[in-house]
Amino acid sequence: MKPDDPLLKILACPLDKGPLHLLAEETGQEEALYNPRLRRRYPIVDGIPQLLPSSGEQVSDDEHEELLQRMAP
Repeated sequence: MKPDDPLLKILACPLDKGPLHLLAEETGQEEALYNPRLRRRYPIVDGIPQLLPSSGEQVSDDEHEELLQRMAP
C-alpha cells in the first residue's frame, strides 16, 4: 500500500471508526495500519488490510512511542 493511496482516506478503525495511519514496511517490520488513539495495530497481508477487531493487536507504551516516530513525516 502506498502513502498516497486514496483507499487510506476511507479506511477506518473497526472499533472507534477513526482514521488509521499507514506504517510503511521497514527492515524487520511489516506494513501495517495504526490507530494511535487506541494503540492498536492492524496488519496488511499481501496488500490487504486486515481490519477485523480480532485482527488488531494492542501495543505496549514503548512500541507506541516507536510507532509514533514511524508515522512522523
